[in-house]
Amino acid sequence: MKSFYFAKRKLLLVPAAIILLGLTISTKLSAQTITTFDAPGAGTGPFQGTSALDIDQSGRTIGFFRDANSVRHGFIRSKDGIFTIFDAPGAGTAANQGTRAYSTNSSGSITGHFTDSANTAHGYVRSNQGVITVFDAPGAGTGPTRGTFPFNSPNLINPDGAITGYYVDSAGVRHGFLRDKFGVITTFDAPGAGTGADQGTQSFAISPGGETTGFYFDATSAVHGFLRDANGLITTFDLPGGGTGPGEGTFGGGFTPNGGILGVLIDANFVNHGFLLDKDGAVTTFDAPDAGTGFNQGTLPWGVNTNGATTGWYLDSANVLHGFVRDQHGVLTEFDPPGAGTGPFQGTNVYNIAPNGAVAGFYLDSNNVFHGFVREPAGP
Repeated sequence: MKSFYFAKRKLLLVPAAIILLGLTISTKLSAQTITTFDAPGAGTGPFQGTSALDIDQSGRTIGFFRDANSVRHGFIRSKDGIFTIFDAPGAGTAANQGTRAYSTNSSGSITGHFTDSANTAHGYVRSNQGVITVFDAPGAGTGPTRGTFPFNSPNLINPDGAITGYYVDSAGVRHGFLRDKFGVITTFDAPGAGTGADQGTQSFAISPGGETTGFYFDATSAVHGFLRDANGLITTFDLPGGGTGPGEGTFGGGFTPNGGILGVLIDANFVNHGFLLDKDGAVTTFDAPDAGTGFNQGTLPWGVNTNGATTGWYLDSANVLHGFVRDQHGVLTEFDPPGAGTGPFQGTNVYNIAPNGAVAGFYLDSNNVFHGFVREPAGP
């Protein structure tokens, strides 16, 4: 295996659509405008509601909502508030089944996964014309927690339509996959990935050039980052300060415009820290000023735009979640939408940032209901 250039320098690692108009509320907060919204049909009970998960350059957002029966449905919301609701063919209709939309590209294609009536996960891609194609990685298992997962990342599909993610086999082991624009699926495992249940390789992001990054769980369930280049060569990496216990370590999560990697570092105390790893091996770690320093607290960057600005959320010392944007110069701004709850594990989750600096996410209110939002930056 080729040595990763910066890994060698650890000491320097410094069916039919329904179109409806949903409820929106706009609130101006010091040099920003936050618009909150609920998808038509979204439930209003605890842990129901609307989750916005990606935003494109036009201000179009995508995500999914849980209805009054806790069934998931995908949505697209235009910048002016028009909703398109969709379900993948074969999606289950019982509680906690249904369709999740996670990532969109510049041509308007959307990817994610759905859970069927047997609770097996399947990947899909929806074209900008509304045509949904379902796919499964070879080797994917069936049944609860098994199947094919383009999952929980705004960076799963690139401008050419290539998709990455992972699948879980019949033994519960995770494996990475890459589905090219023609539908051909290649599976892979990072060197050193564990082969036990809940171990293995989880691909999380794809670059415009077809590189993928993510992380793997080794035989002790410690976590390590990886980069798979466009030719299939995989290099693994660990950042200084990462813990070595189960669930601790280095999580690759996205690509910066200059070829670096964005991610989360979990230390030996299980505190989260953001990192940027450039292509020459230099590391920048960062924490939101008000991030907590206790177990499972800290800073979790999730999205990066073409200008190098990042976004995500942090947990404070009371376990409340808050959003942040960190610009390309390192200036970090914290924020919360109006209505965000202030109890433990309530508050703000931010998933991605558009080229103009607009971000999309969701918040959990004081009744534990989800609501989507878009935060627009200040004008010139």
